[in-house]
Amino acid sequence: MSLTRKRILITGGAGFLGSHLAERLVGAGHDVLCVDNYFTGRKDNVAHLMGNPRFEALRHDVTFPLYVEVDEIYNLACPASPVHYQYDPVQTTKTSVIGAINMLGLAKRVGAKIMQASTSEVYGDPTVHPQTEEYRGNVNPLGPRACYDEGKRAAETLFFDYLRQHKVKIKVVRIFNTYGPRMHPNDGRVVSNFIVQALRGEEITLYGDGSQTRAFCYVDDLIEGFIRMMGTEPDVVGPINLGNPHEIPVRELAERVIELTGSASRIVHRPLPQDDPLQRCPDITRARQVLGWQPTVKLEDGLRRTIEYFDRLLTERGVEHAAPTVPV
Repeated sequence: MSLTRKRILITGGAGFLGSHLAERLVGAGHDVLCVDNYFTGRKDNVAHLMGNPRFEALRHDVTFPLYVEVDEIYNLACPASPVHYQYDPVQTTKTSVIGAINMLGLAKRVGAKIMQASTSEVYGDPTVHPQTEEYRGNVNPLGPRACYDEGKRAAETLFFDYLRQHKVKIKVVRIFNTYGPRMHPNDGRVVSNFIVQALRGEEITLYGDGSQTRAFCYVDDLIEGFIRMMGTEPDVVGPINLGNPHEIPVRELAERVIELTGSASRIVHRPLPQDDPLQRCPDITRARQVLGWQPTVKLEDGLRRTIEYFDRLLTERGVEHAAPTVPV
């Protein structure tokens, strides 16, 4: 139970990350308002919180103003996987930019502290490795990923301009690849793709030769980073990288998923999408020093929990499994 109950707004609160954050904050005794337009967020993600008097859900699109009284705002609203953000790229950019303007305006009006969930995508296809917060990125502003990459970059600009011009209390974190229960099963990200395909006994789709690397952070670790960042002193504004610095090739991830699910799926290769980063790994020196934060969940443990979640989800949906899962 929190000694000081806060009124906390989470935009994108029914999404993968937002629902875990809401659960954590409600459990700490805070009043949480979850705002989501349910484009990628799902009511099932927060259904277990609906009966809690400290939790409230509101269908709302952040590209329109919102008038509520809150103490803190976590701005998480935006589709985060290429499949979803490329479906309506104009709306994706509007969500990042106009959504940031509206939430910063709300924070300014009510004096709330606000945290922007930015992304490692601001680094684009990086030429510096691992990526530090000082690196300015290598983004293609004309490519199919630009709606997300440049939208998030513009949102960061707005946050720092609101700080300089209006003294809004801001925090900015840059999220690297995160996985765990409540990922959207059709979001096209490698962890959910590989697990769902393995559980169904389908071919596992590997784009390129699989040598491109990623660093995967379990969702509970990331949420701890969010909360620590929000709790910092006013002079700590970021940006701060949040992610797991343990880097592995994507092919190795696919092989681990096959092993952990006991699947007979075989790996097939497809062309690498345009502007897909060949390396992505955070330097978390600043997070360690400023937040006292670093990931604690090992990849194999996190994958087991995520496989268990998707196993239950597919069973509930009546999807026949072609492979048994290894007991967790």
